[in-house]
Amino acid sequence: MSQRPITPVAQTLRAALQDKIDQKTKPPGSLGMLETIALQTGLIQDTLTPTINQPAIIVFAGDHGIAAEGLVNPFPQAVTAQMVYNFLQGGAAINVFSKLHQLNLVVVDAGVNHLFPEHEQLKNRKIAMGTQNFLHMPAMSLDQCRLALQAGAEEVQRLHEQGCNTIGFGEMGIGNTSAAALLMSHFTKIPVADCTGTGTGSNIQQLTQKKAVLQQVMNNHATPPSAEQALATFGGFEIAMICGAILEAASLKMVVVIDGFIVTSALLAAMAMEPAVRDYCVFAHCSEEQGHKAMLEFLNAKPLLQLDMRLGEGTGAALAIPLLKSATAFLNEMASFSSAQISNRTI
Repeated sequence: MSQRPITPVAQTLRAALQDKIDQKTKPPGSLGMLETIALQTGLIQDTLTPTINQPAIIVFAGDHGIAAEGLVNPFPQAVTAQMVYNFLQGGAAINVFSKLHQLNLVVVDAGVNHLFPEHEQLKNRKIAMGTQNFLHMPAMSLDQCRLALQAGAEEVQRLHEQGCNTIGFGEMGIGNTSAAALLMSHFTKIPVADCTGTGTGSNIQQLTQKKAVLQQVMNNHATPPSAEQALATFGGFEIAMICGAILEAASLKMVVVIDGFIVTSALLAAMAMEPAVRDYCVFAHCSEEQGHKAMLEFLNAKPLLQLDMRLGEGTGAALAIPLLKSATAFLNEMASFSSAQISNRTI
């Protein structure tokens, strides 16, 4: 991974950015969170004229050993590969939203239990044919985890070299809400049952079984001594790649758009490794998946959208990026009181 340090966002322009925002022809604060985004984007880019250039979404796909037993997922593991084909054919929600909002969509095979033919839109970064079953052993070795972190970083590097300065992440992997719940519990210390939701549509009986299985996973593993080891023990290849991608994007001073439950679990791991990554993150939405609201509260994060979504794929990030464009547009293009010759408030 990149050796560039991840430093907290510089605050030198905060006062000037806030003054520029306040001088626009509007009551102070009347554009709400758009003003917050404009300020944050300006600080990340260290400029009074921030821009959203060539925004992209990377969807990482991977399979999970636990899913093969059908203990935590109502859908069969084969759906992961089937959905990757759907992405490549342009038929998924993330395809529709990316096309509508002119986002560069990249699909990465992080470790799907399927051999895909070569496809111009698919990046083959396969670590293995899915992770191991973390009910019985760590999901991956430390070496595999480090390879996944590096692969995620390299995908971000490539897009950055092409001019991208704003990036969101999505995922596909049957069983990955279980991995995310375990990571959430490890990093937040919230009981795993409170972190566990229905995922792709478990009924009450399936959810009860899922919670019991994940509690057994926690009981079977000694507390991992590092964030990297926690990621290797509980994570998926797609989650590890998202973690590496977040770290790389922050090191490059990109705006990082955090999607839902799975991507936020990767952020928890990234923050445990490099706390300063938090400064570069914009939180797209609050997922309906059990645990995401508590994740956001743990991070003291205020999401832009609340649409009762829990699809994944990066769909929340894709819907939020146009709001970032709107925030930078008002900052750069909206008239000020002086330029429009409109009287400002006097008290």
